[in-house]
Amino acid sequence: MGAKKKAIVWHNPNCSKSRQALAFLEERGVEAEVRKYLKDPPTEKELRAAVEALGADSAHALVRKREKLYGELGVADMTSDELFAAMAQHPKLIERPVVLVGKKARIGRPTEAIADLL
Repeated sequence: MGAKKKAIVWHNPNCSKSRQALAFLEERGVEAEVRKYLKDPPTEKELRAAVEALGADSAHALVRKREKLYGELGVADMTSDELFAAMAQHPKLIERPVVLVGKKARIGRPTEAIADLL
């Protein structure tokens, strides 16, 4: 029998998709380390690593486009470097939930998107 899978979840307890992702992992016996990213924001380095783990080519893959700050800060026109700094300063911009397993990551929208990490 193999070791139990472990995941890190950037979690917002007020978000139903985030809660669903935790339940999805729990149902599959995955041990989840919960990081309440609004209170403990990821660093620019961690954000860059997450984008790489997503297999994305820009920080824009990790941003919440419907977040009010998106328009207020002019995120659509930011470079990836500017956006990494903005997300570190304003974690509300980060899409949720982000699930990291090993060197791979997925955004849990829809929840089933994280299944291939397991």
